Amino acid sequence: MEHANQKRKGSAVKKIIAIVVIVVVVALVAVVAIIRKSYSDNLKPVGGNTNNQVITVEPGSTPGQIADDLKAKGLIKSDWAFEWYVRNEQLRDKLKAGTYAVNPSQSVSEIVQVIVDGKEATDLVTILPGKRIDQVKEDLIKAGFAEAEVTAALDPKQYADHPALTDKPSDASLEGYIYPESFQKTAETTVKQVITQSLDEMDRRLTPEVREAFSKQGLTLHQAIVLASVVENEVSNAADRAQAAQVFLKRYKSNIMLGSDSTAVYGSILAGQGRAILYDTPYNTRLHTGLPPGPISNVGEGSLKAIAFPAGTDWLYFVSGDDGNTYFSKTLQEHEELTKKHCIELCKI
Repeated sequence: MEHANQKRKGSAVKKIIAIVVIVVVVALVAVVAIIRKSYSDNLKPVGGNTNNQVITVEPGSTPGQIADDLKAKGLIKSDWAFEWYVRNEQLRDKLKAGTYAVNPSQSVSEIVQVIVDGKEATDLVTILPGKRIDQVKEDLIKAGFAEAEVTAALDPKQYADHPALTDKPSDASLEGYIYPESFQKTAETTVKQVITQSLDEMDRRLTPEVREAFSKQGLTLHQAIVLASVVENEVSNAADRAQAAQVFLKRYKSNIMLGSDSTAVYGSILAGQGRAILYDTPYNTRLHTGLPPGPISNVGEGSLKAIAFPAGTDWLYFVSGDDGNTYFSKTLQEHEELTKKHCIELCKI
């Protein structure tokens, strides 16, 4: 009898285990089915208009970085689905750097194919980084827009409610706020559309995280953009920008003159005096403490993030060398020695 009971118990346990295994398998199958459906759905077009937007794939960009840009611009539904597709199709090493025009009506496979084929956009309006607003104006005219239209489109009053301009002084121009990027141009494209798209790009970079980081540095959004524009012009090596930002922030908070040649030159050009570093204007931070009255050029994401998240270093000086490197120091004596050694041509101004 005892043996029979044990057999029954063993049989019951086996049945329970079998049922559990079946339930787990069914659950896993269901999960896999849900994931597959989600993956398939996320490869489909976002939908909406067929107006092209321009994306730039930098050399060495990862699928994740490309996906982040596409997702931010509303061109794909999911960044992870884009990455999975590239990996599953073994296309990672076939993605080509370049500037491409794609739109929300294209599927992930179609967008990836454009990048793999290297079908770069040709009808583009490009706003280069580190450019003054008068230079941006000249470039827009060279792109085929009428001067009167460009002048009108650069009037900040037309964009008063734009989220990128929430902290811009009411009497300030769009200097510093026109984000450097390439934009698709057709026969119907207006300058105002280009400027609006540029401001949209600026707003995408001014994320809540970045805005909060500016605030933690004790800066308003406008002040942060002013400092970012100085970093943009002073440092050619992107890897050095966070350290340069640390220098300027330390000087600003310590009430030490920023000592930026770029601000001095901007002020002298604005005053019609050409490129001079000793001409006295409110922008000359070699002669005046505090921030210049406004930004001195447009700014890229790297410079914005450098001000938001400066390096944890303790430099007080730096000089940009003729070799493209930036040389940092803590004392004036070290700075002068590095300047004499590395800055010959650039320091002739």
